[in-house]
Amino acid sequence: MSVTLLQAVAEVAALAGAEALKHFGSALDVETKSDGSPVTRADRNAEQVARTWIEARFPEDGILGEEFGETRSGARRRWLIDPVDGTRAFVKGVPLWGTLVAVVEDEQVLAGAADYPAARERIAAARGEGCWWNGARCAVSSVATLAEATVLATDADFKSTPARGRLWQALAARADTARTWGDCFGYLMVATGRAELMTDGTLSPWDAAALHVIVEEAGGVFTDWHGRATAFGDGAIATNAVLARELRAALGVAG
Repeated sequence: MSVTLLQAVAEVAALAGAEALKHFGSALDVETKSDGSPVTRADRNAEQVARTWIEARFPEDGILGEEFGETRSGARRRWLIDPVDGTRAFVKGVPLWGTLVAVVEDEQVLAGAADYPAARERIAAARGEGCWWNGARCAVSSVATLAEATVLATDADFKSTPARGRLWQALAARADTARTWGDCFGYLMVATGRAELMTDGTLSPWDAAALHVIVEEAGGVFTDWHGRATAFGDGAIATNAVLARELRAALGVAG
């Protein structure tokens, strides 16, 4: 029996997420990578589970993971893995972290899944097949005014892109609710209609790819900070559809 890409990303994200969950809430040695971000054995073990699963079923595909780099770089179809998105939250015992898996051809995201095992939530999407949250179809909100909107970001001050942080803070002052329910959890909130904006000043492709297809298949809009609908660009802005133009304009993004 063949497995669809939607089923595949959901399964491998769940398996890798379950591996990471084994370490959640336990004492972990935290190392600092060259980019200043933290990493633990939970990240590495979870990515290895995902890689083993993919290698056994899709041996000709490439793999790009946050912890172990790239395998078969010349492959047209690749799997992108972020084993623990939100490691800072993870090591502090905060449950708003997730495991992200996406399948891409060139820079077109075909399918993606995000598993949030500590929060007991799971979301997956594939092109033309919709977005599925805990097994049921989901959609972005229909909130149409900024005064009613909930806006989210990973960090209120956008440390690596402070100019963008100032724009977000000005927008947040006009919204109904502004929170830093950050990392991949904020994009879950947008895709399931519980928030109207989530943004990060910078993201890597393994952070963004799964979230890109998830938000779009839920009926939302996902772009970088130049208004390009890509997971391979400059940061990310995810919104519902009705407020997409207004929210991007408020963040200085044309289009």
